[in-house]
Amino acid sequence: MNEQKNMSLGQELVTLLKTNIRDYMMYIALVVIMAFFSWRTNGGFISARNISNLINQAGYVAILAIGMTIILIIKHIDLSVGYVAGFCGAVAAILMTQHGVNEWLTILIVLILGALIGLYQGTLVTRVGVPAFVATLAGQFMFRGLLSLSLESTGTIIVPNKGFNALSNGFIPDLPFGTDLHMLTLIIGVVLVVAMIYSQLKERRNKQKYNFQVSSNAVFIIKMVAFAAIIMIIMYTLADYSGIPWTAVIVGVVLFAYNYVLNQTRLGRYVYGIGGNDQAAELSGINVKRVTLYAFISVSTLAALAGVLFTSRLQSATPQAGLGFELDAIASSYIGGVAVSGGIGRVTNTIIGSLVIMSLTNGMNLMGVGISYQYIVKGIIFIIAVAFDIRTRKSVR
Repeated sequence: MNEQKNMSLGQELVTLLKTNIRDYMMYIALVVIMAFFSWRTNGGFISARNISNLINQAGYVAILAIGMTIILIIKHIDLSVGYVAGFCGAVAAILMTQHGVNEWLTILIVLILGALIGLYQGTLVTRVGVPAFVATLAGQFMFRGLLSLSLESTGTIIVPNKGFNALSNGFIPDLPFGTDLHMLTLIIGVVLVVAMIYSQLKERRNKQKYNFQVSSNAVFIIKMVAFAAIIMIIMYTLADYSGIPWTAVIVGVVLFAYNYVLNQTRLGRYVYGIGGNDQAAELSGINVKRVTLYAFISVSTLAALAGVLFTSRLQSATPQAGLGFELDAIASSYIGGVAVSGGIGRVTNTIIGSLVIMSLTNGMNLMGVGISYQYIVKGIIFIIAVAFDIRTRKSVR
C-alpha cells in the first residue's frame, strides 16, 4: 500500500484537488452554477419540480453527448446528430399518428433507422475516405432537408400516444405504501449508494494489490460520505415530488452500458488506443476502420434515441427539432473532460457536462434571460472549458 501518510488531511485534500483538477472542475462548476441560480431564483432552481424538469430537459442532450464522446475520443466529429435526432423523431411521430404503428415497435424501427444512418456516414469516412467533418456536415444538410420534407404537408405533428409521451414526462411507479414520499425512489437511492461504495472499495483494493498510490482512509471516507450525501439529497428531492423520471432511467441504462464497454471490454481499449495514436493502434493489430464504423453507428443510434426523447418531451414533432443539438452535445463532451487531442474522456463525466449546459439553459430561462444572451454565456463557458483543458495538460507535461 502506498498511501500518502506523511501529509496532514488538509494537505492531502489540496494535493488531491490539484492532481485531479481536470476531473473535479466540472463538479465544482456544476455546484457553483446551481448555487448561483438557486440564489437568483430564491430557491426555485432547486425545487423538486424544477429538478425533475431539468432531468427531463437534459435527457436528450445527455444521450447525444454519450455518443459524441466516443466519436471525439477517436478524433472524429459528427455534426449531423442534431438533425438526425430531429428527423428520427419526426419519423416516429409519422409512424404512430399516420400509420398506427405501436409506440414500442416505432421506437425499435427508429433505432434501426439511426443505426443505418450511422452505417452510411461511417462507410463514407472509413471506406470512401471522406473526412468526418465533411461527411457529417453534408449529413446535417440532408437530414435537415428530410425533416422539413417529412413535415411539409402536416406541419407540427401532435403525438397522442400516452406510453410514448411518458418516456420524457412520466415517472417510475411507487410502492403501495401510501406515504407522501416516493418510497421506491428512496430505496433506489440507498441501493445506488451501496453500489457506489462497493465499486469504490473494489477499485481501491485492486490499486493496493498492485501497489498503486491511493488516498488515505480519512480522505476516502470523506469522499464516500460526500457522494452518498449528494445521491440521497437528489433522491429525497425527487421523492418529495413524483419520483425518478423515466428519462433518468433511460439515460442511466445507456450510461451504464457505455461506461462498461469503454472500461471493461476490448472494444473500449481499442477506442482509447485509436484516440491516443491511430497509426500505432493499426500496427498493433487493431482494425481501426471497423472500430470507427462502430462509433459512427453508435452515435447515430443514440441520436435516434435522443430524437425519441425530445419528441416525447414535446409530445410532438416539429420542423425546428434538432437545431443546435450537436453544439450542446459537443460542448457537454468537452466540458466533461474529453481531450481536444483525443484519446481521453469518460461518459460518466460527460453526463456532468450535459448537466452543466442544461443547468445554464434552465437557470437562465427561470431568470428570464433572452436567448441571445444564453448563447453568449454558453460560448464563454465552452471556451473556458477547452482553454482550461489545454492549460492543465501543458502543466502536467
